[in-house]
Amino acid sequence: MSHRNDVAPGTLGVEVQDGSVAVDYLDGRTVTYAGPLREVEGALRCKPGKDVHVLVTDDEETEGVLVYVNDRKTHDDILDGSGVGRVLLESGEETELFPGVEVRVDGHAVVVEAAPALDGRVFVFEEDELGERAFEIVAER
Repeated sequence: MSHRNDVAPGTLGVEVQDGSVAVDYLDGRTVTYAGPLREVEGALRCKPGKDVHVLVTDDEETEGVLVYVNDRKTHDDILDGSGVGRVLLESGEETELFPGVEVRVDGHAVVVEAAPALDGRVFVFEEDELGERAFEIVAER
């Protein structure tokens, strides 16, 4: 059985444009998460069983940190080389991914919550082999 660990994220280049988000990994690859971006106020409960990626940008939207939540497929060395982080949580556990951004596991669902006063933007990408959905967590109105 292979073991996976938490991996600290690096700072990645980010470009937000026309409902999509491009992320420049440290290994030279660029991955584009296609929109449309659905706005969600305060917190997002992802569908159980989905791969969940959380991207927090700086206030200029040129840099960010990307963390995979409960990804058990990607080898630690690949994450280390790409700059992508990973956090592994059991049901009922929670952690702060970035100041003002909390993630927790409720049953089999991942819940991501962002503080209203957070500088920058918080994007959540939920995907599996059938497709992907993209969200932006915004302050409650």
